[in-house]
Amino acid sequence: MVFLCCCCQVLDNVPLLLYILALKTLVLCLAFAGAKIYQSKKAEAALKQEMEMKRKLALQTQELIDNKKDD
Repeated sequence: MVFLCCCCQVLDNVPLLLYILALKTLVLCLAFAGAKIYQSKKAEAALKQEMEMKRKLALQTQELIDNKKDD
């Protein structure tokens, strides 16, 4: 009889537990999406910095070549 009473109390809380589970899932999905966005922006910034460095190096190399031709 006690077992049946406990089951009824647990079953009464099922909708609440499902809402909590759905909310937890939503929070986790948003957290993972935020982490992915952060990682992609970080990778994009690193790529942009690398491209800028290569551009500067190419410019310096061209200046050295031009100076060598002038001599």
